[in-house]
Amino acid sequence: MLRWMFCLDWSSIFVRPVAVAQQQVFGLGQTRPVSSHITGRQGILPSGDISAQRVNQDYMLRASPHRAMGNAESAVVHKRLVRFRPHERPVIEGVFDRLQSASSSCSSASSGKSPAGKVLLLDTLKVTMGKMISDVMISRVFEGMCSVDPGVSLPPGGGASREQLVIFLADALRGTAEERAPLVMAMAHGTKGTASPDQIRGFLEDLIAAVVQILIHRGRLRGWRPDRMGDGDQGVKVLAEQLSSELKPSAQNTCDVACLEDWLFRVSGVATFLELLIGEGLEVGLTSCPLPILLPQCRDAPWSELRCLLDLPLLMFLSPQMPAGYRAQWRLLFSTNIHGESFTRLVGNCKSGGPTVLLVKDTKGHIFGGFISHSWEIKPQFQGDSRCFLFSVFPSMHIFTSTGYNQHYMYLNQGQQTMPNGLGMGGQHGYFGLWLDYDFGRGHSRARPRCTTYGSPQLSGDEDFTVDTVEVWGVGLPPEEQEQDENKRSVLDMDPEVQAIMEMTGKTLYSQGLREPDDDEG
Repeated sequence: MLRWMFCLDWSSIFVRPVAVAQQQVFGLGQTRPVSSHITGRQGILPSGDISAQRVNQDYMLRASPHRAMGNAESAVVHKRLVRFRPHERPVIEGVFDRLQSASSSCSSASSGKSPAGKVLLLDTLKVTMGKMISDVMISRVFEGMCSVDPGVSLPPGGGASREQLVIFLADALRGTAEERAPLVMAMAHGTKGTASPDQIRGFLEDLIAAVVQILIHRGRLRGWRPDRMGDGDQGVKVLAEQLSSELKPSAQNTCDVACLEDWLFRVSGVATFLELLIGEGLEVGLTSCPLPILLPQCRDAPWSELRCLLDLPLLMFLSPQMPAGYRAQWRLLFSTNIHGESFTRLVGNCKSGGPTVLLVKDTKGHIFGGFISHSWEIKPQFQGDSRCFLFSVFPSMHIFTSTGYNQHYMYLNQGQQTMPNGLGMGGQHGYFGLWLDYDFGRGHSRARPRCTTYGSPQLSGDEDFTVDTVEVWGVGLPPEEQEQDENKRSVLDMDPEVQAIMEMTGKTLYSQGLREPDDDEG
């Protein structure tokens, strides 16, 4: 069936019929429509959508068969290259020569027995990636490259061929879960098509550690100071454990390629980390698809005084869990390291401060907390909404979202004689999922067997715990800046499709030239 859809081109707005296609996603029986707009100039769907990628490939292969690399044997490579925009394909194809050129002055690269210039050797990768990534992770990347079947004969002597590198880059940067699963299997040192959960966990630890090192080396810390933050090595292990816990191994406790495919489809963070590793590690810059931003912006933290409970892996884990609009920036509102152990100070700093992240460390070493979607207000009723959640950080990372059983999301009270005084999340009076007493220094996490609001277990080391450290971070714009930002925006700014329809019907946007430009527009 043909459906009329509105299509926005750079130079004009027009209406054209588009056949709505359906695609089986990753063999899991799910279908989804191809992207609902097409570009008027090239006649292909945006390459960021996986369904669109498949349509694009078929279109390009039919429309431009002369663009193939010169023979039928390169069809696999060509099929991967059409995922990229025309001006990006030379970048992908040029990575091989650039890596070879970078290592030409290194004596170790010229000592191999393989034909010079025909393959990439492990030492070649170390020249480019060695300043940022451990040798262990570089070896894993090299094994992933060498595992690719390019559909052509390989040069003798081992190493990764030009075709293998192109396919590896395409699958790592723009591939589906089905295409990435064999790469992960190879990089996890799987044998005979299977890997153990421990092997996957080991791969994840090396991958996350490499991503952290890249962020530090490339200066992509966005205001965070790892030297003034929590134990990053511990965070790497705990995050790897969390991601690997989503695996569904067989009864023999092994994972085949289908198992990894299902896991990669459900746990998108792994593909995000892999994309950053390859894109930054091999210096592949693609303008149409900027590399992912893994850390929120840290705003004006007093690092000279602060010893933060957060670490980079924890930020990489928590930030994607936030609702849209709450990931832009974090600002410190309260820390016992700076503001002392005062419940009154805690309330004063956080009340009416917008959405927040609360972090608590008890004297047993357990770290846990919650995301609060609304400004804290002092009142004897529960507050918040279903966007709130509890989480654990150490000894394990988990998110516990609303169960829908009740609406006891958040509670803050002070100076009352008949109602509990303190700060709580989930459960009920006397049995909170997380509770900090107004008599600062004491709290509880009573969940037998689970918190009714969030489904969380006991988060603290002991049911009744003693506080070691408390931190509260405001997330997103402060309320006063949020209000100013909203006042500057038109309703049409919120929905570009509505604006396009209005323009097509001949409506004039009278306010377009009257509003002052945004600060970031100069």
